[in-house]
Amino acid sequence: MEKKILGWIGCGVMGLSMASLLQEAGFSLVVYNRTQSKTKPLVDKGALLAHSPQDVAEHADIIFSIVGYPKDVREVYFGEKGIFASKKNPSMLIDMTTTEPSLAIEIYEAAQKRGIKALDAPVSGGDVGAKNGTLSIMVGGEKEAFQQAHPYFDIMGSSIHYTGKAGAGQHTKMANQITIAGTMIGVCEALLYARKAGLDLETMVDTIKGGAAGCWTLNNLAPRVIKSNYGPGFFVDHFVKDMGIALDEAKKMHLSLPGLALVNQMYIALQGHGRGKFGTQALILALDELNGANLFNEKGNK
Repeated sequence: MEKKILGWIGCGVMGLSMASLLQEAGFSLVVYNRTQSKTKPLVDKGALLAHSPQDVAEHADIIFSIVGYPKDVREVYFGEKGIFASKKNPSMLIDMTTTEPSLAIEIYEAAQKRGIKALDAPVSGGDVGAKNGTLSIMVGGEKEAFQQAHPYFDIMGSSIHYTGKAGAGQHTKMANQITIAGTMIGVCEALLYARKAGLDLETMVDTIKGGAAGCWTLNNLAPRVIKSNYGPGFFVDHFVKDMGIALDEAKKMHLSLPGLALVNQMYIALQGHGRGKFGTQALILALDELNGANLFNEKGNK
């Protein structure tokens, strides 16, 4: 694979690990993050520090972005010092943020006018998947661009799928988040029930994960809950953002998703109690408080 210069925008919980895998694979990186200090691990290993997304675009052949919210994506691409403010055109733009399908289409259309390929490629798998290069990557855009980008996705993920035209990656991610919302409340309610019943939680989880209840959330997040570890593999704040997008998209399609709406409200309650920077497994705390059970605590996790 030709060693192109890669631009990377966003060095948060997921982005830093993903960029590190590309760097370890031998690619030269140009990196930008709003909080500059978060780029230090990459810069210390030879990455060039950029001072704006525009600066990244003026140095990189292919640009990846993974930031927080749709407004951040818009600023990265369309802002005064955004990618599209650059006079130099990279060959491809790949936004890996979970964002609005309509925004993904807007980026695609703006890129197309400048002769740039663009993909929306949100991911799932949390901090563990980002570190281990085992993410699920859902890609929308032109299939030719997907095929060209596939070698980079292979470094970051183990399940890579082309889902259709621009915006399809984001719609697939919404389906993913709807599934996770339902799974998360099921796992947390099971833990709450098991503790109230006096079961050993580790034994319970080991027992049921080998059957029909087995899932990623049970394998990866239930053990964190058992250890009172509510640190973020994925922020509550970001999950609320994702569920909000999914509910908005469902409304446009005249769909009612009552299960998702319920879980969304419980996560909003977590935000209201100052737990927006906790991991999504902190849903157990909202359920615990709803029942007045005092079976779980948040020690050491703020």
